[in-house]
Amino acid sequence: MTTIPQPPDILSPEFAADPYPAYRILRAHHPLLHHKGTDSYLLSRYEDVERAFREPCSPATTTTGRSNRRTAAVPSPQMSGREHSVRRALVAPAFRGRELREKCLPVIERNARELIDAFRDAEETDLVARFATRFPINVIVDLLGLDRADHDRLHDWYVAVIAFLANLAQDPEVAAAGRRAGEELAAYLLPIIHERRAAPGGDLLSTLCTAEVDGTRMNDQDITAFVSLLLAAGGETTDKAIALVLRNLPAHPDQLAAVRADRSLVPVAFAETLRFTPPVQMIMRQPDADVTVSGGTVPAGATVTCLIGAANRDESHYARPDAFDIFRTDLTPANAFSAAADHVAFALGRHFCVGALLAKAEVETGVNQLLDAFPAMDFADGTAPAETGVFTRGPARLRARLTSGEEARGRAGTA
Repeated sequence: MTTIPQPPDILSPEFAADPYPAYRILRAHHPLLHHKGTDSYLLSRYEDVERAFREPCSPATTTTGRSNRRTAAVPSPQMSGREHSVRRALVAPAFRGRELREKCLPVIERNARELIDAFRDAEETDLVARFATRFPINVIVDLLGLDRADHDRLHDWYVAVIAFLANLAQDPEVAAAGRRAGEELAAYLLPIIHERRAAPGGDLLSTLCTAEVDGTRMNDQDITAFVSLLLAAGGETTDKAIALVLRNLPAHPDQLAAVRADRSLVPVAFAETLRFTPPVQMIMRQPDADVTVSGGTVPAGATVTCLIGAANRDESHYARPDAFDIFRTDLTPANAFSAAADHVAFALGRHFCVGALLAKAEVETGVNQLLDAFPAMDFADGTAPAETGVFTRGPARLRARLTSGEEARGRAGTA
């Protein structure tokens, strides 16, 4: 007689250390599971997560079964359906097409270059602390038209807000620091918002201050909340995505060599990283009606936790799902950054991430500039760093041993 394994706890230390064995158990034996700790239904199979993202539903308003921890001082990244549509309509044009090429790309390239210049001559550095965690925040700050001298201050607020949103243990010091950061960010933004209303420019913050959707403008609180969302959602996911690409490629030296030789493989490596180690591991939804999925029925209004990390390694959808392989044939790089993607790291359909192309541009630019600057780059201690996190996941540190272009040329000249 076959024994069915006990359902894993997604809030356990074992899960946080390595969620992928738990995902296999959930897919095989508990495709629909009510999880008491989050008071939500877990979906782990690709077909069910894909359906949850493609069909109409509302974003959930909490991340745990406890009372909602978020306050006005630290706005939730979740919104009502109409709010979500309005905000997407406001910012989507800035993150695609001509606007992306002409306005965003120069900002992205400059910020990548400036950060790399700060450690270009180092023999070893932490690519998370010195590059990945700062790069997307600096880009967002510049796109908003905020003072570049405030990069460090805004980065510190971002770190505190992210820690607040991920505070599953309810640590009171983390909660207090997050609320304080939210209050300080709002106090910093309000006078700038008033200036932009009076004299708008060509920056993204001016767009938020002056744009109308259905005859309605965003008020001051709406704008500060949305800037907090941009910093949290745009920063956290992209910084982990960059770190994960920089972790996955050196962990597979043959694939890193292939990417160095053919830079058209950089977006392919990013797409496979999104599938293999998605920076966002789970997203909550709420169905408007009862929905039948693998394993049973989710009642209308219940919170559904879509396990992206589990779906992206579903053996019924991918061959060798636990292998990082930029040459796999069951992932289409051309569609990987669109609503038709055959992975669910950016969600799908109408819920597809509005910043996906911005993230792609940041990752491609950052990785290419790092490969240009350092012809040799590997782990300082010889091993790939562990990932950390539950809702979002990536390496906390990435100590890399670096060989600069000048050093490599010098060695070649003395050979």
